[in-house]
Amino acid sequence: MDLRVFTEPQQGATYETLLRVAKAAEDLHYGAFFRSDHYLHMGSGDGLPGPTDAWITLAALARETDRIRLGTLMTAGTFRLPGVLAIQVAQVDQMSGGRVEFGLGSGWYEAEHEAYGIPFPKEKFGRLEEQLAVVTGLWNTPVGERFTYEGKFYQLKDSPALPKPAQSKVPVLIGGHGAKRTPALAARYADEFNMPFASLADTERQFQRVRAAAEEAGREGDDLVYSNALVACVGRTDLEVKRRADAIGRDVEELKANGLAGSPAEVVESIARFQGVGAQRMYLQMLDLDDLDHLELIASEVMPQVG
Repeated sequence: MDLRVFTEPQQGATYETLLRVAKAAEDLHYGAFFRSDHYLHMGSGDGLPGPTDAWITLAALARETDRIRLGTLMTAGTFRLPGVLAIQVAQVDQMSGGRVEFGLGSGWYEAEHEAYGIPFPKEKFGRLEEQLAVVTGLWNTPVGERFTYEGKFYQLKDSPALPKPAQSKVPVLIGGHGAKRTPALAARYADEFNMPFASLADTERQFQRVRAAAEEAGREGDDLVYSNALVACVGRTDLEVKRRADAIGRDVEELKANGLAGSPAEVVESIARFQGVGAQRMYLQMLDLDDLDHLELIASEVMPQVG
């Protein structure tokens, strides 16, 4: 099981905070540092000091880290034109020496679009399909050849399809709960399928759908990596677990039911259950980004037992 750190900076984090977390994650041998792509906080917090842009953050981290992989869960398709996004991601991949992983979703949080004057189209899934076709098409076009695309939402004519990422194949992540279109899209484009904040039963059901869709598309089900994203709240004692739950405004029992919470031993058991239904990778949503001891505890007492 590959354990990765997943952050939600829109809830309130400076770049310096994210850099500390990314460097700690690298030093502690987590598989990757990922972040969300949002411009507005959620819930009752104030989000101070304000949002940071996902790909600007990852570009800076690409130059200030050495080994850890970097990515998004998920880049919001409504924020960027796909041709521009292909350039941005390719450049960050070059800057990191080939450590980028590219998660792309349709975008869903209407309030942040209203807050920052970003169009929020009614038809988002069709746009997502075309965005994936454009981004991957640009990257896959051989140097010296041209890329043209005529879609309903996006049209590209005679593009030089440059620059290219450092990696010959940037891993593409697709995720979500949709029963039909999401598995089909993952089967066509994804290297990894991510099931966010879901129960064990829902995870198993969705992984089966994606495997079936992959086979229907002529791929092996095992061609994809299968992963979950779940909030983490781990402590050596009940008091420590409660302190960490209180710090993020959550209830311990609710976290145990819907996340990865409790003692290291309890969390190892929870991860094993997800591993039993096919999960190979776990994105640990870390909501208190000042608590680096939390990262160290998981790395020292959970990671060796699941790795």
